[in-house]
Amino acid sequence: MIPGIDLQNTSLFVQAILAALPILCAAGLLVAFRWPARRVMPLVYLLTIGIGLLLWEMTFNVIAASTIQGLFITFDILFIIFGAILLLAVLKQSGAIPVIRQMFVDISPDRRVQVIIIAWLFGSFLEGASGFGTPAAIVAPLLVALGFPAMAAVMLGLMIQSTAVTFGAVGTPVVIGVTAGLESPALAARLAEVGLSFNDYRLIITAQAAIIHGLVGTLMPAFMITMMTRFFGKNRSWREGMSILPFALFSGLAFTVPYVLTGVLLGPEFPSLLGALIGLAIVITAARRGFLVPADTWNFPAESEWPAEWLGTIGSSPSSKEKSEMTKDVPQVEVDIPSPEEPRGRPMPVWLAWLPYGLLAVGLVITRLPALGIGKWVQNVLRIQWEMIFNTPISASTTPLYLPAAVLILVVFLTIGLHRMQRGQVQAAFSEASGILLSAGFVLLFAVPMVRVYINSGVNAAGLSSMPIAMAEWAAVNVGQVWPLLAPTIGALGAFIAGSNTISNLMFSLFQFSIAEQLSIPGSMVVALQAVGAAAGNMIAIHNIVAAAATVGMLGREGALLRKTVIPTLYYVIAAGLVGLAAIYLFNIGDPLLLTD
Repeated sequence: MIPGIDLQNTSLFVQAILAALPILCAAGLLVAFRWPARRVMPLVYLLTIGIGLLLWEMTFNVIAASTIQGLFITFDILFIIFGAILLLAVLKQSGAIPVIRQMFVDISPDRRVQVIIIAWLFGSFLEGASGFGTPAAIVAPLLVALGFPAMAAVMLGLMIQSTAVTFGAVGTPVVIGVTAGLESPALAARLAEVGLSFNDYRLIITAQAAIIHGLVGTLMPAFMITMMTRFFGKNRSWREGMSILPFALFSGLAFTVPYVLTGVLLGPEFPSLLGALIGLAIVITAARRGFLVPADTWNFPAESEWPAEWLGTIGSSPSSKEKSEMTKDVPQVEVDIPSPEEPRGRPMPVWLAWLPYGLLAVGLVITRLPALGIGKWVQNVLRIQWEMIFNTPISASTTPLYLPAAVLILVVFLTIGLHRMQRGQVQAAFSEASGILLSAGFVLLFAVPMVRVYINSGVNAAGLSSMPIAMAEWAAVNVGQVWPLLAPTIGALGAFIAGSNTISNLMFSLFQFSIAEQLSIPGSMVVALQAVGAAAGNMIAIHNIVAAAATVGMLGREGALLRKTVIPTLYYVIAAGLVGLAAIYLFNIGDPLLLTD
């Protein structure tokens, strides 16, 4: 501890400002100074350690244990990145990508329609099945291979991680995040007074979160398209995106209507999965028949006109000068990958080109459905864990075979055989994926441990709340009855810090519920707003951005991506907050626990 500074006796405002320093530093260097994340995150990691040791009175053992915990998580993330990149590289080498691209062009050559089908619907299905940032890691490189600028592909891939995320990975953010963050003997006793179990109460939270997402998320396809036409169109026009508004709204509803019904009727496991599958069937059929599709067709300008900042090092062919400018200070591995426009030999059938993605979807679903028991068995086959690291309450574990990466790599090997690939093609694919893994790994080695030190700062000798809780407590004291407006922002803040809806819910569910009790407003609605905001925060989470950027060779451009994805994030948390205010104060949405007060 710094002599003369006693945080226990300082104002909550001072604690909140000091707790916010790592976040403010990261945001300032990434956005204002445009530093690449590989330079920013080591500095922010050291700053967080300094604040933790000197002001929060964390011990070296807690810092070290948190770092090791972060490295376990980093392994999981890098494993997923490697699997996603490897599958894409294999499909490029086998000639499947040109076939997939032509199929989407056959549905509609309009890039706006392609975004809705590939990013909004297919990406949401992947989120519902696997989570872990898989949608951006898979969809972004697929869009690049289909001819999208790398920066546009990553931006759109990150925007996927919004509506579907609360019920991603078969409902993990609610089933694990909200449950572990909120369930307690005291709450169970209060629920028993009104004849409810915790599972009953969780279903109320699920239904309310699904309805909020349905109201806010329906506009996301339109948002994705207008962001694309404004930032990546020849005319930089919002209007070109708005011209497809009827189809975009139709596509939004095709997902959110079954999504909401599933959340209300069936619970948290399947809204994203079923909403996306039903939406895909409806929207592809409508697009093929031209229903609500405008007569004009929108496309990007010619690739020769693309600015250097739009380009990555995978799936595009920038000039030497552009590549040098774009990738300075970023270690890159260049591999001679054939253009997706030039498949080797005769094109394969469409069904065979899509088969790897079908196998991926089936593999993810069967390992995530609790009723089958396969996922639990896989987790027990190989579990690496370290309990009570360095005699602290901090533990770490990983189950490599349960991660989506294991299914991705299994599908890779099946694809090699199904597509009858040559040895040289396979070697080139593995070389490309390995090179990007090394580049992404450096940033994540600092970013994720920094997050764990930040979250675990509640383990200290000073008796202080953790840094995230200190910020949230100050906000609650100073906001009062309009707290529902800001509740989603707190959820987004947690996801921004941790890169996870689940972890944000773990950190803040009980805090949000406690604030609701203090204000005598429905706790279920405030926790639902927390879960919705935490989903939106995934669009701006630093290591989500790094992971997605890595898949298309855009490391070093994280700040530019953050400046774009913060726009839909602000829309989401503000709109959700307004819905929450209206639900509580205009429509008097109830909570069974208020009956016990």
